[in-house]
Amino acid sequence: MSVTARPILSVRDLVVQFGSERVLNRISFDIEKGAIVAIIGPNGSGKTTLIRTILGLEKADEGEILVFDKSINEVRDRIGYVPQRFQFDKEFPMTVLEFLRLRSEKAREEKTLTHKLSEVGLRANIAHKRLGELSGGELQRVLIAQAIINSPDLLFMDEPNAGIDIAGEETLLDIIKRLNEHHGTTILFITHEIDIIARTFTQVICVNRELICHGAPKVALNEATLKRLFGTEANFYEHHRPHHH
Repeated sequence: MSVTARPILSVRDLVVQFGSERVLNRISFDIEKGAIVAIIGPNGSGKTTLIRTILGLEKADEGEILVFDKSINEVRDRIGYVPQRFQFDKEFPMTVLEFLRLRSEKAREEKTLTHKLSEVGLRANIAHKRLGELSGGELQRVLIAQAIINSPDLLFMDEPNAGIDIAGEETLLDIIKRLNEHHGTTILFITHEIDIIARTFTQVICVNRELICHGAPKVALNEATLKRLFGTEANFYEHHRPHHH
């Protein structure tokens, strides 16, 4: 009998309450090393809370979370996080390079940092631009670059494709695949785009305060699941992009 590797992330009976409202109810799942996982669910379903609780940014009321078999505080340096919104003062005179240096004691050399920028599809000359001068898509990639500076084993991304055009989205998915293939990074990715899941992701977790599904996209994303997740609008998510001739 072969011994299966321990999961990289294990969530057991997770309960999160905000006041009297139960935002996450008894969520349990395991993620194996090397998985690319999509987390989906309607607005207000607890997706961001789930990630923030795993990261230790929200408190769990019940349950257990193990990352690499340890508590999150012991392994924080092995984890990257791209938040959903990044607020900063557009006038603040900080360059891309300075921003990346904030994130890492180790990677201070410009060469190391511009290499990270190239990994997310940005040219080296962007390093000296101010954050406030970047386009939305460029800023998005800089945020991904800062999340992968320490070559994390586990990367959380909260809707990094929101508000990015299709071409940018394709690149984003390429970035994810490359990180996964070249660095063996395990990735958990909150998304609203159901039609990108089957192409890129090895697993999908469906959350609507409870765990609705967890498994390979082809199995997990059936019509019944989508109905439970999104109600009657399920068929809306079946659409595919028109092909341009």
